[in-house]
Amino acid sequence: MATYLLKRLVGTIPVLLGVSILVFAMARLVPGDPIDIMFANQAPPSPEQRAELRRSMGLDQPIHRQYITFMTNLAKGDMGQSFRTRRPVTEEIRNRIPNTVKLTIASLAVASLIGIVTGIVAAVFKNTWIDFVSMLVAIIGVSIPGFWLGLMAMMLFSVRLGWFPVAGADTWRHLVMPAVTLGVLASAILARMTRSSMLEVLNQDYVRTARAKGLKETVVVARHALRNALIPIVTIIGLQVGGLLSGAFIIEAVFAYPGIGMLAVQALSTRDFPLIQGIVLLVATIYVMVNLFVDLLYGFIDPRVRYS
Repeated sequence: MATYLLKRLVGTIPVLLGVSILVFAMARLVPGDPIDIMFANQAPPSPEQRAELRRSMGLDQPIHRQYITFMTNLAKGDMGQSFRTRRPVTEEIRNRIPNTVKLTIASLAVASLIGIVTGIVAAVFKNTWIDFVSMLVAIIGVSIPGFWLGLMAMMLFSVRLGWFPVAGADTWRHLVMPAVTLGVLASAILARMTRSSMLEVLNQDYVRTARAKGLKETVVVARHALRNALIPIVTIIGLQVGGLLSGAFIIEAVFAYPGIGMLAVQALSTRDFPLIQGIVLLVATIYVMVNLFVDLLYGFIDPRVRYS
């Protein structure tokens, strides 16, 4: 297990390196000069001030030298300074990441609860109206744009019913609508995967044997079928973490939720290169680490994976 973990950790290095190169290049291919955007609502700087700003931001250097400087500082734990606020990128992210972590955990809980339960019920009642309705709802959930669902939830539960606040992150009530919106969208894929995995397991001989012994159907499904169907489900849940983090960019903007998603939208609109790079690298690192954790979790779910 230790050797496998070491190999997986070493394998993440080229992935993160490739992500850093792509993000660094793509951020600079976006049209627009950061200095022009910084002074959009102000008097334009003089040529001398513009040259000094470009020098202080490192924008006067060739692209490859900017990347080397960025990676050298990153190795020291320095992601640079935000062009917009002139504060360290690590500080900007540290102030916002707790809100996004809470949103991701809450939405993942909603997605897991709805998706797994719906998938199990659809598999147990295969080819019945319950199965058809569940999968129809799942297909609709996959097709609905996240921003549209968020706006509809805001109109119904905030504007008309007044149950939840429209924006902010001060109390748990501010978390409900963004988390449910993200969770409902993610649960659709999870429900379809759970149903497919459960149907495959429910046709196995050991499940028929358990039923022949006279065990209750709930025991057969929960103890014998579900555990052996967990590996594909856990894989999807791990992938959903990355999807929820990226989906949070849109949902946080819709609900004005002050997380790293909202911060990323602001950084993109102002061409704040250091902040964009820091956020994307953070999300990529979380995504890679979660998938590494899921790989290790396989061994605890199914001992055959560990021994192989």
